[in-house]
Amino acid sequence: MFELDKPFPRLYRSILDSIADGVYTVDLNWRVTSFNKAAERITGIRNEEAIGRKCFEVLRSSMCEDQCILKQVMEDRKTVPNRPIYIIRADQKQIPINMTTGILKNAENRIIGGVMSFRDLSDINTLHKELQKQHTFEDIISKNKQMQKIFSILPQIAQSRSTVLIEGESGTGKELVARAIHNNSFQAKGPFVAVNCSALPDSLFESELFGYKVGAFTDAKKDKPGRFDQAQKGTILLDEIGDISLAVQAKLLRVLEQKIYEPLGSVEPVHTNARVIAATHHNLYQMVQNRNFREDLYYRINVVRLALPPLRDRKEDIPSLIDHFIERFNVLNGKEILGVSQEALALLMLYDWQGNVRELENTIEHAFVMCREKLIRREHLPGRFLPLDKKIQGPPSRVLKDIEKEAITQALERNQWNKSKTARELGIHKNTLRRKIIRFNVSENQE
Repeated sequence: MFELDKPFPRLYRSILDSIADGVYTVDLNWRVTSFNKAAERITGIRNEEAIGRKCFEVLRSSMCEDQCILKQVMEDRKTVPNRPIYIIRADQKQIPINMTTGILKNAENRIIGGVMSFRDLSDINTLHKELQKQHTFEDIISKNKQMQKIFSILPQIAQSRSTVLIEGESGTGKELVARAIHNNSFQAKGPFVAVNCSALPDSLFESELFGYKVGAFTDAKKDKPGRFDQAQKGTILLDEIGDISLAVQAKLLRVLEQKIYEPLGSVEPVHTNARVIAATHHNLYQMVQNRNFREDLYYRINVVRLALPPLRDRKEDIPSLIDHFIERFNVLNGKEILGVSQEALALLMLYDWQGNVRELENTIEHAFVMCREKLIRREHLPGRFLPLDKKIQGPPSRVLKDIEKEAITQALERNQWNKSKTARELGIHKNTLRRKIIRFNVSENQE
């Protein structure tokens, strides 16, 4: 090996400059002793500006302050491979890189410094985001097979004028789906009006939805338009429609059947052209059987039915949803949190999520409040996940295998079972894909 306190050998510099990855070396005082052409290109810092400076002044990585990889390498005498981090370029732009760090020895096998190689991941991250778009519709994110089927028919549903019934547990995103339908409909330029039916008592339901005229009752000092009037030329979402009483259901049925209603205190019927979307966390069919929901109203709103799966049945979506919420909360809070640790991700994957996507969003928001680092760790999560003294185990291999099998199956379906195209999309070799297909017993005719 060469001595780094002597002029850097021209032969070695020529070799390093021919490498596509950025490479730099430091001495035992953390001062940069070499900086190749790729390192200049990736960081925007010239070789002569980097040489002699402390490495943390040059790269300014997300790990420099309290988790220096190079210090870890020096202490453990082991190479740290493929560590994803962020650095700040000379133009102040933050970019992702993948870094491998090792120790540097001289001819006498004495440690004289460290060597770091790194690769710019910006293009890969951009490609990842483009691939993520295949799993989104409006603001709804999912790789789940059932959700993908819903995505595929949403444009057709949006372009129709039929009433839609959206069923799903609280927090599954029923309003997001309703907004997506509205935004892609012929009435997208009109208003979207959401009404929480469960929050309206019977005494106020009629006046809230249909409005009233001056003098209709004691406190009616002036005309007030109802929600149906506000939704003209747009869409009205009747959320939690399963919570309204049978008496109110009868009044609502007339609006859906005849497209007319009468404000309180009026004798003139008003025509509505608002499209109606209904949503509920109840099983309306079972409510009809139990005589708690009118059968005629049920079939009036159940022209097109969408059933949203709970988050516990689409756990493959959790990593993508976490990334989505982190990006959003970074913007809202002015932070630069990079992601979650493997331990925290294991906890999030194993959790049952009774509150569904809404609970996951609240959990990540809680973590943002507690986290002062670049990575969300288990101690930043709400206390209900696990006592801090309990050892964490990763997700069961069965769960991970199921997620991987599902991802491969969906990719094959998107590419009409073309294995070469599927392998390119997944970023793996086609032979690797073939082995996984055999291992997971994936077949084209399986359900």
